[in-house]
Amino acid sequence: MSEVDTKKVADRYLKREVLGEGTYGVVYKAIDTKTGQTVAIKKIRIGKQKEGVNFTALREIKLLKELKDPNIIELIDAFPHKGNLHLVFEFMETDLEAVIRDRNIVLSPADIKSYLQMTLKGLAFCHKKWVLHRDMKPNNLLIGPRGQLKLADFGLARIFGSPDRRFTHQVFARWYRAPELLFGAKQYGPSVDIWAAACIFAELLLRRPFLQGNSDIDQLGKIFAAFGTPKPSQWPDMIYLPDYVEYQYVPGQPLRTLFPMAGDDALDLLSKMFNYDPKARISAQQALEHRYFSSGIPPTEPALLPRPPPKKESVTSKGSDFNPLEGPTVLSPPRKSRRVMPNREGFEGNTHLADRMDDHEYEARPSADERNEHVAMSLDFSILGTRPPSRPTINSADRTHLKRKLDLEFQPEEED
Repeated sequence: MSEVDTKKVADRYLKREVLGEGTYGVVYKAIDTKTGQTVAIKKIRIGKQKEGVNFTALREIKLLKELKDPNIIELIDAFPHKGNLHLVFEFMETDLEAVIRDRNIVLSPADIKSYLQMTLKGLAFCHKKWVLHRDMKPNNLLIGPRGQLKLADFGLARIFGSPDRRFTHQVFARWYRAPELLFGAKQYGPSVDIWAAACIFAELLLRRPFLQGNSDIDQLGKIFAAFGTPKPSQWPDMIYLPDYVEYQYVPGQPLRTLFPMAGDDALDLLSKMFNYDPKARISAQQALEHRYFSSGIPPTEPALLPRPPPKKESVTSKGSDFNPLEGPTVLSPPRKSRRVMPNREGFEGNTHLADRMDDHEYEARPSADERNEHVAMSLDFSILGTRPPSRPTINSADRTHLKRKLDLEFQPEEED
């Protein structure tokens, strides 16, 4: 694509306001002047020619080109302009976290059923296409103007299916991380997304995060306090995980005690989604076929779901286009690479202060009310003050050759 062509594409979008920005990123609300559609534009700095395009951005583009589903965020366009890569997404008004935290909203059992159903539909499609999301959490579940919930932020997504493929275990926000990941599992599959979806289900029922650990070890403690310490008979492969350590047995609590307002079918589905053994954990498609969705009251139609009122647009220069400072690079949230090894003295004995500070920089999830502007995009701007780790890049991916780069069939890289 030539400079003239990219300018024509860029001029097609009339920027209206900044939805969110930080040290490393900026997202704009814009109007597609050709169709009249409201869109969100995520701007990523390409960098110098020798540095190449950030590989994370290219991977997200490649995956979203393949993942076309009503419950997955739509990537409308991608183009380079003035040293930046612009990703054009459909505009989404809010996210599930804002819904959960808004105390003016009352969620009925039918509403919860609908939000969970759309979440599982998006996951089922990803898994059918052999894609792990690996960053499921309420503020990555965006909600559009007609109530449709869509999975977003595929910066950590990976292709799975190879029996020898090894991944990093430091994925997901900690509160949504499956126990096998907390024990250092390097080989895993769609079950890690299901555990996170179960945490989101629980959060919808409780209207607060369910398992709020302050560290990886504390997170395991929160899980065991809720469900009981797993026995080898419940999870045979547990003792072979890299970071496994034997814990003192504590009994679990009845799900009825943990979720007093949930019905029998909801509790049964929760128990299957929270199964300790990843091999026995229910799949997204099986969960959709569970009697929870077919019995009792039907799920609320998306258009009728309660959600926060849309924010009033702050028009700049009477709605005309504006030229803010060049936005910095937007990357997915930084993940730690350290291994957490519990010792015999206690859960926290081997967690250094610096590690804890890093954890809180990443894990802190401000409420929608605490944000200056709610970000209706596939980004978690709560962490943009922290410098992301270096990412692999493709050399010499300048603007002239960008389109060719985007069409490449990228092979997923091995992770440490």
